[in-house]
Amino acid sequence: MRNLLLLLLCLCSIMPATATKLAIIIDDIGYRLTDEAALSLPNSITLSVLPHTPLGQKLAQDGYQKGHEIMLHLPMQALNGKALGPGGLTNDMNEAQIKQQLQSAFSNIPFAKGANNHMGSLLTQMDEPMLWVMQSLKQQQLFFVDSFTTKYTKASNKAMQLGVPSLKRHIFLDNDVSERALERQFQQMITQSKQQAKLVVIAHPYPETIRFLNANLARLNDNDITLVPTSHLFDDVNVAVASLPNPTATLK
Repeated sequence: MRNLLLLLLCLCSIMPATATKLAIIIDDIGYRLTDEAALSLPNSITLSVLPHTPLGQKLAQDGYQKGHEIMLHLPMQALNGKALGPGGLTNDMNEAQIKQQLQSAFSNIPFAKGANNHMGSLLTQMDEPMLWVMQSLKQQQLFFVDSFTTKYTKASNKAMQLGVPSLKRHIFLDNDVSERALERQFQQMITQSKQQAKLVVIAHPYPETIRFLNANLARLNDNDITLVPTSHLFDDVNVAVASLPNPTATLK
């Protein structure tokens, strides 16, 4: 028995560690000409596009043609009352209005495989609107990433109840776009990858962010991190969010 245990320990020590799967979502795409720079990133990075924006539909099409996975960046009402722009979901909408708005948004952004919320610190706390959103996503066999703009979000729980593949965002890369802050968040991403098998990072198409990522993504291989399209995080299971470490909410 002792020899068997020693053998098992030896085998475990020489087996390669499983690489963490990392999804990086670049969202807020659609308004600025500079957003096109996101297409210079590796095509394993996901692009999440705002609906009914001047450049959104074209950038979604161009990104898809370059091999990027496309998501819908769905505006949802925030606690601060900030304007949502076109296609937003608000707390005064009934079920039919929310589902119609959601369908219109997906119709505007071609090739979208899933959605994440733009802002939403108010709406994601509400049971019925989140239920209606997840019912629509389930019907269309789409996934949801909770941008986690409030710790009181109910979005992921509603998704799990209905069997909609879902995850929460773990890290915002570029709330501060200074080189020092980007490096700090990138290091946090690497550190956190050693603690969990799947990681969701959200960033934005700021020139500073695009330059930083293009210069630093090669470091992922040295840390056993595999960059994958977001949908690849759902390959093995219908992900239970509760099984992953909780991220920190960022109010938006």
